[in-house]
Amino acid sequence: AGEAGGITQHIGAYQIEANGKIVTFLDTPGHAAFTAMRARGAQVTDIAVLVVAADDGVQPQTREAISHARAAQVPIIVAINKIDLPTANLDNVKQQLSELGLVPEEWGGETIMVPVSARTKQGIPTLLDMILLVAEMANYQANPRANAEGAVVEGRLDRSRGPIATLLVEEGVLKPGDTILVGETYGRIRAMFDHRGKPLKRAVPSTPVVVMGLDSVPKAGDRFERVESEKVAREAVGRLKAQRVEAQAQPTGPLTLEQVYAQAQAGQVQTLNLVLKVDVQGSLEPIHNSLDEIDVGGLKVRFIHEGIGTIGEADVMLALASSAIIVGFSVDVDPIVAHMPEAAKVSIRTYNIIYRLIDDIQLALKGMLAPEYRDVVAGRAVVRTTFRVPKIGQIAGVQVIEGKALRSASARVMRGNQELYQGGVASLRRFTEDVREVNTGFECGVGLDGFQDFEADDIIEFLVKERVS
Repeated sequence: AGEAGGITQHIGAYQIEANGKIVTFLDTPGHAAFTAMRARGAQVTDIAVLVVAADDGVQPQTREAISHARAAQVPIIVAINKIDLPTANLDNVKQQLSELGLVPEEWGGETIMVPVSARTKQGIPTLLDMILLVAEMANYQANPRANAEGAVVEGRLDRSRGPIATLLVEEGVLKPGDTILVGETYGRIRAMFDHRGKPLKRAVPSTPVVVMGLDSVPKAGDRFERVESEKVAREAVGRLKAQRVEAQAQPTGPLTLEQVYAQAQAGQVQTLNLVLKVDVQGSLEPIHNSLDEIDVGGLKVRFIHEGIGTIGEADVMLALASSAIIVGFSVDVDPIVAHMPEAAKVSIRTYNIIYRLIDDIQLALKGMLAPEYRDVVAGRAVVRTTFRVPKIGQIAGVQVIEGKALRSASARVMRGNQELYQGGVASLRRFTEDVREVNTGFECGVGLDGFQDFEADDIIEFLVKERVS
C-alpha cells in the first residue's frame, strides 16, 4: 500500500546500504530463475548467499542450490538461519556442508559461514560485513562511462501499463528517455522506478530498475543495451529474428558424447560435465566413486550436480547452463521435460546396469583425450649448393631425392648422423616462383627459419605430423 507508482508486485531485486556501501540482492525464487538466466547467457551474480536452516540441515534443494552456485563459478557464503530455535544444531549443519565440499573457515576451510536469525535479526550485520569483505577481496568493478547494458531479472505484462521489465544495470548509466534493445524486443524508456516503486532519474551500475516502454515482455536472462535510436533498435531486432528463423531451420540435436568428443578435439573442453540422478541414496555413492576413479590421461568427470529421483526440469536447465550431460540410473524422465524447448539441446542418457554407464563415460573420456602425433618424413633433399639472397640470407639449393619437399612441413637438417636443426620452412622456391611442394628429382631453393649454416651434402628432411592410432 505504501509503494509509490502503484507497482505492488515484488520485482525480485532490491538494494540496501551497509557501512556506507550499497549491496544489491537478487531474490530468485529457489534456483530455477538463477539457472534460467545463466542458460540464456546472463551471469549477473557476483556472490551467492546459501541459506540453510539450522534445524533442518542440508536438504535436497540445498544440494541443488550448491550445484547451481558452483556451476556459475561464484563465491558462496553460507547463512545458517533459525539459530534462535531450540532445535538448532550448528555443528551438524557444518558437518553436512563439509561433506559437500563447503568446509567452514574455523575448521580450516575457505567457506564463510554466518549464524543468523531472520526473526530476531541476530547475525545479519555480520552477514552483510562478510558480503562486503568478499566483494572487496574480489575487487568487483564496473564502468559508469560505458554504454549502458545489463540483464533482465524479470519480465511481466501489466494490464494497465503494458510490458514491465526489471533490469539490472551492469555497465554505464541508464536514464528515462533512453532507447534500449532487449533480446528481440525494444523500446524507449517512458518511466523508470527503483525497487521501492519510486521514480528514478538515473541508474548506475549494479542498480535494479523497473522500466516501462518496451513493445513486448522480455525473458529473464535476456541482455539489454542502450542504442542510439528506435530505428537502430528496429533494424537490430529484424536481424536477430532472421537469425533465429534461420537457426530454427537448421537441424539441431542435444549435446551428445560425440559432440563433446568433437569439442575436445578442437581444444574447447577438458572435462566431462555430468548431472547425475539415481533412484536411491544407496546407488549414489558407488556410482559416484566408480566415475570419480576414472582417469584417462588426466581427464576426469566433473559432477555439476548429484541427486535422487526423477530427471526433471531443473536438471535440464542446469545441464544446459553448464554444457553438461544428464546421466540417470534406474530413474524415469519427468513427462514435463518432453515439452521443454531446452530439453532438445541436452543429452539425457539413462541406464539400468552400472557397468554400462561406467563404460560409456570411460569411452567418452578416452574420446576427449588430445590425440598423439608423431613426425613422419614426407621427403628428403640433399644440399647441392648455397647462395645468399639480399634481406633474406643464406638459401640452400637442393635436389629432392625422396618423397616431396613441402612448404607446409617442418624441416630437420642432418649432417651425417648429427641433427643440426629442426624448425619451420621459411620459403620454398622453384626458379623465381614460390611453390607449395616439389617432387622427387627436381631442384629448388629452401630457406629455413633461424638456420643458414648449410653445407654441401647436408640432408634436409621434411616432416609432417601423423596421428598415432
